Amino acid sequence: MNALLRSRTALVCAAWLVALATPARALEEVPFVTSPDNVTLEMLRIAQVGPQDRLIDLGSGDGRIVIVAAQRFGARGLGVEIVPDLVRQSQENARIAGVAERAQFRVEDIFQTDLSGASVITMYLLPDVNLALRPRLLALEPGTRIVSHDWDMGDWKPDQTTVLPVPDKKVGLEKTSKVQLWTVPAQVQGLWCGAGMLQGTQFAVQQKFQEFKATMTRGQRVREYEGRIQGDTLHSLPGARTQMQLRLQGDQLVLAQADGALGLLKGAALTRASGTSCAD
Repeated sequence: MNALLRSRTALVCAAWLVALATPARALEEVPFVTSPDNVTLEMLRIAQVGPQDRLIDLGSGDGRIVIVAAQRFGARGLGVEIVPDLVRQSQENARIAGVAERAQFRVEDIFQTDLSGASVITMYLLPDVNLALRPRLLALEPGTRIVSHDWDMGDWKPDQTTVLPVPDKKVGLEKTSKVQLWTVPAQVQGLWCGAGMLQGTQFAVQQKFQEFKATMTRGQRVREYEGRIQGDTLHSLPGARTQMQLRLQGDQLVLAQADGALGLLKGAALTRASGTSCAD
């Protein structure tokens, strides 16, 4: 990490100390590590950033992630940083790179930043800060991609992880950096009730981040499902005895694909129960 980023990190840590009541010693022990170009490029690659994306970089430092996203991937981006000098430097870097219209920067507390409208969030923050941000990230539009350099999200497991060589890394025995990707899942926990062709069907979902287990009851027939939620779509696990896909559309789960007789009901919908049973 260069001198400017060291300066930024010291100020950020002081702000986090107040905001999060994190023990001072823990912050003092956060290592300074290099942020090579291959890590920046992998963060953008793993999120499949493209011209259709709006990226927000939380703690944007000298602006390199937002500028590369605009310059090489055609995306629009916003960098949020609490150090005014770094914001000014980022703005100048964007101007020199010819992407000032697509790469913008502002001085702001990351906990006050409006994240709505972003399709990609990038971060190189501390573990406690990631966890403090996690509820807001999970509340974003399903399908939003979250990328973190090195630090995880606690028990929210990443969808994808890349380990990159960083020969000059100053801290630790492993000369590598870890880039992790999460895709915000639709929130589908609870009971869903069939309508139309699915009249009389109950679909009870237990959700833990992007993983789910569900029980579908139709008359006397009960089927168990488990799988993953990818953005707005629930997928049965590969190799499961019965396969099914449901897509969240507004306040309904729409049957997109299924095995057997259930497959004939493609397009039928379930609506979230207003009470504790479908009879309520």
